Amino acid sequence: MSNTLKVIFHVNEAERWDIALGNITNLLKDVGEENVDIRVLANGQAVLAFSDEGRVQRMKELSDRGVRFLACRNSLRNLCSTSDVCISEEHLPEFIGVVPAGITELIKRQSEGYAYIKP
Repeated sequence: MSNTLKVIFHVNEAERWDIALGNITNLLKDVGEENVDIRVLANGQAVLAFSDEGRVQRMKELSDRGVRFLACRNSLRNLCSTSDVCISEEHLPEFIGVVPAGITELIKRQSEGYAYIKP
């Protein structure tokens, strides 16, 4: 397990999802899902993707291959108070985890040796 690559993808712009999901697919194809620990943190406007059925389906397929998707609780709450769209934690797809603060999650993972990728 010591040769396992660890990476956290940071998506905070809704329009960057397709690039991020493509990067993740290519990484899995290159090194194999057993050789990489991939986490994807969404915050800011990027959490809107969790209400897009097409993107959620692509995320689910990657989740089935071991990719962990995380949403920032602060961003979800902010979205509900500042826009017409509101995605509650209870309505997120079951494979998406929630962290209290995206910034803290990024710092924790980087301190654990995760490579930081911002597509």
